[in-house]
Amino acid sequence: MYNNVKKLALVSAVAAAAFASQAQAGGYQINEQSVSGQGYGHAGRSSNVHDATIVYGNPAGMSFLDRAQVTAGGTYLNPKTKIRNVQANRTLDAGVATGGLPNGNQIPVGGIPGTNEGDMVPGTFVPFAFYAHPVNERLAFGFGVYAPFGSKTEYEGSFQGRYFGDYTEVVVQSAQPTVSYRFNDQWSVGAGVTYNRIDGELRRQLPSGPAFSAATDIDSRVEGDDEAWGYNLGVIYQPVPETTFGLTYRSKVDYTLEGDFSATDPLGNVVRADSNASLDLTTPETVNFSLTQQMSDRFKLMFGASWVRWSQFDEIRVTGTNGGVITQEQQDYSNAWAFATGGEYQLTPELALRAGFTLDFTPTNDEFRSVRIPSDDRRIFSLGAGWTPVPDFTVDVAYSYLTERGTSVEQSREDLLASPATRGIPVGGATYAADYKNEAHGFGAQVTYRF
Repeated sequence: MYNNVKKLALVSAVAAAAFASQAQAGGYQINEQSVSGQGYGHAGRSSNVHDATIVYGNPAGMSFLDRAQVTAGGTYLNPKTKIRNVQANRTLDAGVATGGLPNGNQIPVGGIPGTNEGDMVPGTFVPFAFYAHPVNERLAFGFGVYAPFGSKTEYEGSFQGRYFGDYTEVVVQSAQPTVSYRFNDQWSVGAGVTYNRIDGELRRQLPSGPAFSAATDIDSRVEGDDEAWGYNLGVIYQPVPETTFGLTYRSKVDYTLEGDFSATDPLGNVVRADSNASLDLTTPETVNFSLTQQMSDRFKLMFGASWVRWSQFDEIRVTGTNGGVITQEQQDYSNAWAFATGGEYQLTPELALRAGFTLDFTPTNDEFRSVRIPSDDRRIFSLGAGWTPVPDFTVDVAYSYLTERGTSVEQSREDLLASPATRGIPVGGATYAADYKNEAHGFGAQVTYRF
């Protein structure tokens, strides 16, 4: 038997790229565009006008700022993962295993050697910067740079699930010019255009023989990038000075990632390559609604709900060098909701204290959950503070603890081994099943200067 690293390898690598990019945006959608907002769980993302990060939260809010200001900072994310109850097996067609022709039934023929160390997500710093400039009492302009989607997972080289994915890195970077107009004391609208760039690299291993040894695996990887445009819209309604409603819409962004695929053996020999791998993917549109209620001179409460339209992602469709369909797989994502509540207490004129709680529901499902994105529903607890030693300068800090519901991964492949006697028809594969438990700590800091 020998390893079939021709079209099967390209199918698996590029399909993994499509799935991981989409799943990262759902299971690992980045919320770290404001440390002041992080302190109260982003509950008032589209209604609480606090600093220049409102350029992202709701462009309509810029016209409620009293003067120009710049806000810059970031959050360091430190995830932790435990993997338990692992079952990883090699499989072989039952007919071939008994010396006959393939009959289409795969049976286990032994375990896959390897490890499951966990903690495959490295610590990552997510930066941002925003500028808002009120021109007069009605008109304001702004600009922001930030990362709306992104993630990285890197398993150890001997990971038992390496045939389903051992390295994933996807990053989306956005730049957003924005304008806001305030009609009166109650109503304001805003709009922004986003320029977005996506870069991705995904790898998995292919066995070079029936032993499935990590030392002899073939490294299969795909890299690609693209640029695309999107937009966002916002409205703020303030019926009375103590009550503010905010609504923000962020458009979907359509990408066509084009890049290179290669499969390389341990000696560095390129077994298979394709420079025309292409896939279409869409980061989904989102809607955020929030309410900020000033309860007293010192205390305010915030509530928020976000909706992400993941139901439009129902399949992976990958094309190759000749433009033909390489693979078309059902994914069946669901629309996802997140809910948050938080508060802020002005302890002194210089010091504000914050706290928040968020429920974030995953769009993934048990049938298609992957080792690349083994995530589930999240609970996030946040604390924060803002210190303003002088009227023109504020320092915000925040801490968040994220814990996910324990989840499981069950994957199988039948296209990893082929036999000369069957003219390359896949006759062997692998299975991987495990329980995952994820958590993360987020440490944020930002500064705001007002002109």
